[in-house]
Amino acid sequence: MPVYFLEIIVVALGLIMLLVDAFAKIKDKRCIAWTGMVGLLVVFGLLFNVQWPESTDGAFWEFYSSNDQISLFYKGIAIISTLIVLIMAADFRHIVVAQTADPEKGAHPQAGLGEFFALPMFACAGLMLMASANNLVSIFVSLETVTITFYILVTYLRRNVGSLEAGVKYLILGALSTGFLVYGFAWIYGITGSMQLSEITTALAKPEVNSIAALFAFALILVALAFKVGGAPFHFWIPDVYQGAPTPITAFLSVGSKAAGFIVFLRLVSPFLASDVLADKVTLVLATIAGITLIMGNLAAMPQKNFKRLLAYSSVAHAGFLLMALASAPTKSSEGSLSPATVVTFYLGAYLLMTLLAFLVITTVRNSIAGEEIESYKGLAKRSPFLAFMLIISMASLAGIPLTAGFYGKLFVFKIAADQGNWTLLVIGLIGAAAGFYYYLKIAVPVFFGNPAIDEGEKLSTIHVSAPARTAMVILTIAIIAAGVNPNLIIGLFS
Repeated sequence: MPVYFLEIIVVALGLIMLLVDAFAKIKDKRCIAWTGMVGLLVVFGLLFNVQWPESTDGAFWEFYSSNDQISLFYKGIAIISTLIVLIMAADFRHIVVAQTADPEKGAHPQAGLGEFFALPMFACAGLMLMASANNLVSIFVSLETVTITFYILVTYLRRNVGSLEAGVKYLILGALSTGFLVYGFAWIYGITGSMQLSEITTALAKPEVNSIAALFAFALILVALAFKVGGAPFHFWIPDVYQGAPTPITAFLSVGSKAAGFIVFLRLVSPFLASDVLADKVTLVLATIAGITLIMGNLAAMPQKNFKRLLAYSSVAHAGFLLMALASAPTKSSEGSLSPATVVTFYLGAYLLMTLLAFLVITTVRNSIAGEEIESYKGLAKRSPFLAFMLIISMASLAGIPLTAGFYGKLFVFKIAADQGNWTLLVIGLIGAAAGFYYYLKIAVPVFFGNPAIDEGEKLSTIHVSAPARTAMVILTIAIIAAGVNPNLIIGLFS
């Protein structure tokens, strides 16, 4: 099966889900989500059996990269992220129904829920296309396909003021960043005369390239992409959007959007790093942004009392580690040194596992406990030892404790920084990692040593975990520990 059929199948699945929602008479609209889950499992299986084209002479391949193992890995991240988001969305249905507008007379009592399940499929298709985009046009189209879908999903809870506020902030700042991106693309086209990344790389590598114009184009693109991935000082939208958005969509933004943003970052920054004229200046700018991001993300995460805001600022901190890897790109070939693409891809694979596990727990707890403050998790171990254990595993991996996937993610970042002599950035990264130990593991105190807030005489109730959510949590936990013992389990998927 040709590789581009994967995106076509995912779009078709989304359309089928919308048609089922519109015309089929169903009592429980969770079956729409289940349809998407089954379809994504099939697509994930097909991911290992795609066929690369023998010839790439057609116009289509100017927009779509071929025979690229890393792009397949990022497609897998998009599919797994969307699959687990649908599991969370199915569990989150009561809150979605309660906080959206009342259905019209005679309408289905769960009206509006079908779109909430179908829209992530179109975002998934955009994320998958973004992983293979190798032309400025296809990069822009796929990026905006994802972004516009997220505009809708973030503001989906129309009765929730926080969701509406998050959607407006995301829309305004997202439109602004898009303007910077398009303007940067225009400058690149003016400098190089091409929108093809391979030709742009060749043009920027020439000694006679206009370095001032090229650096100005890079600055414009950097502003736009820093917004997309949460790099400081363009990260201010993240805490409010993460807190206000429906929890499944927050997870999708945190994992799927960040992964796709960074593969675009890799593709667009690589031509500048390959230029002897521009590489030193570009790495200096990236190192500065990475250092600021690490400092601001970790310092802001430490005092947070809302769990989703804590994860939002920690997401900024993780973006700092990823930017640190990009800033440590070898300007010349180094024997035994890891490549930025390898480090960033492994880190994002590990980040997928631990972040989705954390949000699965948050979504399950939110169905039983009103509120998303850390104090709401008091006594979680007494109400559900299973959820408490899953939560601590995810937090330990995010902190980078040994024998978890997160440990190797940070270790590889530190190694590439040390190999390139980025000592200042390495010290900042180590301090940031130490801060992460504090704000991630402080959650263990209320979870294991706190007492749940219940009225006097009321019986302590357990928290129900749905079968799909429980299965996903167990698989993610096993993967986190397995990758923490043998990181080649992830590296072998894309190398």
